[in-house]
Amino acid sequence: MKLVDKNIDKEGEGHVVLVPEEPEDMWHAYNLISKGDSVRSTTIRKVQTESSTGSSTSNRVRTTLTISVENIDFDTQACMLRLKGRNIEENQYVKMGAYHTLDLELNRKFSLRKREWDSISLERIDMACDPIKSADVAAVIMQEGLAHICLITSSMTLVRAKIDVSIPRKRKGFVQQHEKGLTKFYDNVMQAILRHVNFDIVKCVIVASPGFVRDQFYEYMFQTAVKTDNKILLENKSKFMLIHASSGFKHSLKEVLQDPAVINKISDTKAAGEVKALETFYTMLQCEPARAFYGKKHVEAANESQAIETLLISDNLFRCQDVNLRKEYVRLVDSVKESGGDVKIFSSLHISGER
Repeated sequence: MKLVDKNIDKEGEGHVVLVPEEPEDMWHAYNLISKGDSVRSTTIRKVQTESSTGSSTSNRVRTTLTISVENIDFDTQACMLRLKGRNIEENQYVKMGAYHTLDLELNRKFSLRKREWDSISLERIDMACDPIKSADVAAVIMQEGLAHICLITSSMTLVRAKIDVSIPRKRKGFVQQHEKGLTKFYDNVMQAILRHVNFDIVKCVIVASPGFVRDQFYEYMFQTAVKTDNKILLENKSKFMLIHASSGFKHSLKEVLQDPAVINKISDTKAAGEVKALETFYTMLQCEPARAFYGKKHVEAANESQAIETLLISDNLFRCQDVNLRKEYVRLVDSVKESGGDVKIFSSLHISGER
């Protein structure tokens, strides 16, 4: 998602202009738009015109409309968002108060105005507009002299760095030149990993190459990490995974991501934090039922005592039509965060969210 403009005053009223760039962005938009918000976007409207002779012709025109949202329909299969509401701004083709349906489309900007932007909505914008926050898998695709450092989110791949170093060929009596070139190349790749991979978020780093390049690089990286006492690499050694690839070009990433071992690892990382928290909750419910609470009343009582370590909440609750009820859940989340608790908002489209 691309943030084009953001104008929100101290009272929390204002608008943002967004451009959905990926199908997943439609899911974020669905979670952002509530009943009563106003959305401005371009749309196609069928317009009938009557000539002086009395004959009428109809043609389709593209126009910009602002509607007050009354109904939101999200198609999970096609990742399409359809908004229905009344026109609230003067328009030469559509009367004030007339009903119209807006289809939000990829790469077409829309403006969203709310009377009150709460912390959950603002956090959702930050998350949607910063792909690095959701990229929990990194990949290094390499061959001798060429490497691509990529970050992988659940719906896209971002190339963060390309390393291209010319390495002298192995020739009799000139082996040292080749070794020197390789060392320089490996060092550049290692520095790029340290610069672009945030190990607090990334849970798996795939190192893929043809031949033994990945093994030699892996060995070099951790020998250097021991010599220089690089705690970041040493502490995250278990996150590295060595896989075969046919080349060091970006397109090889496709075959790497189809490897069963990688699929297994990535499916674990997508919502690893949420799944782990859910398992912990169920275990606690069985072993220490006095420490695990569910249901609105019980959770609110625990919050009043500032006794919540982790709050598990579904994003469904922030889409409810009752504004006051939504505010209650937002207040609960803010209160838990202020008390130093951890809040995990589950996506209702993920298996853990369904549970």
